[in-house]
Amino acid sequence: MTETPEKPEKQKRPQKVYTLLVEVGRCTGDGLPDGATGAGLLCYASGVDEAEAVRETVAILKQADLSPLDVTGYGTVEEREKAGDEIDAEEKALMERALAENSVIVAQMTPFYDEKG
Repeated sequence: MTETPEKPEKQKRPQKVYTLLVEVGRCTGDGLPDGATGAGLLCYASGVDEAEAVRETVAILKQADLSPLDVTGYGTVEEREKAGDEIDAEEKALMERALAENSVIVAQMTPFYDEKG
């Protein structure tokens, strides 16, 4: 009887929290204010890398009937602090929550309007 070689145990990479700015367009049932042409969402999302955080964020926003158009990543809290960003206690608490819950937190939503209106 031949023994099957054991697969080496996969190293689990640690989760980090990434700051993302997601631009969304309009679609039916999105819950954005009347007259808005879209919105910018400031999100904190956990992932083993920024690409995973982006994928998870886009998937969750689509489930919420939003229409993600563009995502800009600003890195982890460490990367942001190294770049000179000041991060207050409230923002850090939201980041810690995203990490603890392995989730996406929408921290701020800013609707966009046409300049005509």
